[in-house]
Amino acid sequence: MSHIPSKDEILQWIADNPGLSAKRDIAKAFGIKGAARIDLKRVLRELEDEGHLEKRKKTYRDPDRLPPVSVLLVNAPDSNGDLTARPLEWQGEGDEPVVHMVLRNSDPALGAGDRILARLTLIEHGPDYEGRLIRRIGHNPKRILGIFRAGSEGGRVVPIDKGADLEWMVPPGATHGAKDGELIEAEQAGPKSRMGLPKARVVNRLGDPTAPKAVSLIAIHQHGIPDDFPDDVIEEADRAKPVGLKGREDLRDMPFVTIDPSDARDHDDACYAHADDDPKNKGGHVLWVAIADVAHYVRPGTALDHEARKRGNSTYFPDRVVPMLPDRLSGDLCSLHEGVPRPCIAVRMRLDAHGVKIGHSFHRALMRSAASLSYEEVQEAMDGSPSDRAATMMDDVIRPLYAAYAALKEARERRQPLDLDLPERKIVLSDEGEVLSVKFRDRLDAHKLIEEFMVLANVAAAETLIAKKSPLLFRVHEEPPVEKLESLRDTASSAGFTLAKGQVLKTAHLNQLLNAAAGTDHAELINMSTLRSMTQAYYAPQNFGHFGLALANYAHFTSPIRRYSDLIVHRSLVAAHGWGPDPKADGLTGEQIAELDAVAGHISETERRSMTAERDTTDRYLAAYLSERVGQEFEGRISGVARFGAFVRLDETGADGLIPMRHLGAEYFHYDREGATLMGAVSGVVIQPGVRVTVKLAEAAPVTGGLMLELISLDGETVKHGPTGRGHRGRGRPAAGGPKRKLVRAKKKGDKVKKKLKRQRR
Repeated sequence: MSHIPSKDEILQWIADNPGLSAKRDIAKAFGIKGAARIDLKRVLRELEDEGHLEKRKKTYRDPDRLPPVSVLLVNAPDSNGDLTARPLEWQGEGDEPVVHMVLRNSDPALGAGDRILARLTLIEHGPDYEGRLIRRIGHNPKRILGIFRAGSEGGRVVPIDKGADLEWMVPPGATHGAKDGELIEAEQAGPKSRMGLPKARVVNRLGDPTAPKAVSLIAIHQHGIPDDFPDDVIEEADRAKPVGLKGREDLRDMPFVTIDPSDARDHDDACYAHADDDPKNKGGHVLWVAIADVAHYVRPGTALDHEARKRGNSTYFPDRVVPMLPDRLSGDLCSLHEGVPRPCIAVRMRLDAHGVKIGHSFHRALMRSAASLSYEEVQEAMDGSPSDRAATMMDDVIRPLYAAYAALKEARERRQPLDLDLPERKIVLSDEGEVLSVKFRDRLDAHKLIEEFMVLANVAAAETLIAKKSPLLFRVHEEPPVEKLESLRDTASSAGFTLAKGQVLKTAHLNQLLNAAAGTDHAELINMSTLRSMTQAYYAPQNFGHFGLALANYAHFTSPIRRYSDLIVHRSLVAAHGWGPDPKADGLTGEQIAELDAVAGHISETERRSMTAERDTTDRYLAAYLSERVGQEFEGRISGVARFGAFVRLDETGADGLIPMRHLGAEYFHYDREGATLMGAVSGVVIQPGVRVTVKLAEAAPVTGGLMLELISLDGETVKHGPTGRGHRGRGRPAAGGPKRKLVRAKKKGDKVKKKLKRQRR
């Protein structure tokens, strides 16, 4: 075909060939070559401007077609009980399509008014779609976690919350097949009645209250983490609309990418890098970091703001997330999804060839992610095995990111932030919530790349607001107290290492200790002891620096979807730059400035609350995972000692268990608090952190997360146990007539053991 096709011809061809909608596909279909491609590009742009086409990366999508993943509103079931849904963001001119829901047995019960995210497939030869549930969002009836008690007509829900004394009635048709004694999740069904018990319907069966799937829900209730959004918060989030270009810089053609875990639910940061073309900065880089503009949607004094402040942060469990913001924002409008325009606050940073930041600027903009990549996908691409989509991005996107990271790594080596080596566990669950495996996450360069980019962006935010004398919340990490350093020094000494004394402590000194221990049997001990010597980081409106990162100015800017502290920093940037027609609408207000001390204290507490809940949940999952292996032997290391026994970290899972005194062996053990040791009164054997052990799992309690262990061998030597496991006398104390003399002998023997170990290590 020699002439440029008409707009109608192009639209008809795209409608007939939805899978071949790239410009080159259209050109090939109509035989357009050479300079004629320029005319085709002009026609396609006119169709886009007129709203007939929507450009998505390098393809054109018919606006009368729904995207493959859409937000839907569920309709009431029809007379046959079938569920349909309607799209919430239909922009076509024709009749609104109907989505016929295809539900799996494992899907939760859906009802009229439920807002869901679904994956759509166009039904052949028809305008309608089939939808498969991804997750439910924006659904806000009151939720109840409790034990189901079956009755002759339906049943009752007995809440597990200690403060809830009101039971709920479940009608016969709303039990969802729940059995008596099961832990279930229910939701309010209809308005509360003045007479009788309130009604509920079972939406999720969690089975045995002690089973793994119940663990995170129990932690949520146990630690008082808010997991239901008030109605006014949901209503406010539902009213939010996508943001246009007005008042923003247009960065949509810049190939930003998000790099996250493969199972990430939201994407709040994106990055892009290229070589600096300034001849004065030879070998330098330009690095962009774009962060979702949450401040536009969550404005001071609103219901959304009050709830976000109350929660302080999102809380992450192996099977669920308790978000700081409703899913309409956190999973949709504030998430930098691939191919979708999203508002952002971006920082442009210039680096010299050695990774030193020589300038930066902040921009309120509109961006569009070119791709949502996973850490593994990016790393495999750099290692020579790129996926099909990564292969097309190697030269323009991925390699420049790694080039900028290489420069930043050089700067990091000079700065010497604390370099702890603490493997992170990943608990893999089945669809039913059973623990399939416990793995240690790989620390890829792709992870470190994003971490370095985010640290630099956080520094830039702090420096900008300090220069503009704008109030903000700093992320503070003070240096370790003297007594904790002395304890670390003693631990290092007992393991044959030295921590310098009599000088101003720097992270470089701690790194020297960590490097000396690396690759030895004491590496984990030194890393854990160094971590324990640190103070806990917190938020404050005053700047006391960040010891661990070796930075004088540091604030959290990069995760406003999940941290209220970052939202405060975004608001401060908005106010400081005077962005928008009314910076007071979404900038930091005078009232908020006056409350910064209180906010800092509160969100520091909510952060600790989440960390405790997450740790407790991990312990319970591990106990559930190991409960079927009671009686088996495991390898591990002593991780700590106490008056009542010794703690062991198991190699296979990283789980922590306790060897109580009665299971340590057939003698009495003296506890030395200062030396952090247990010493046998007869043998003189010394039990201290770092020592290799073989233990038998005696008990695993999923409800509490506790593991009880029995010592089998210590440093390769089999441990003898008495007939009752309690030593020479009833409570394991030394026999009369010479306990002091025996203790002295044991002490001397212990000292000899320590000296011998030191000589061997040297």
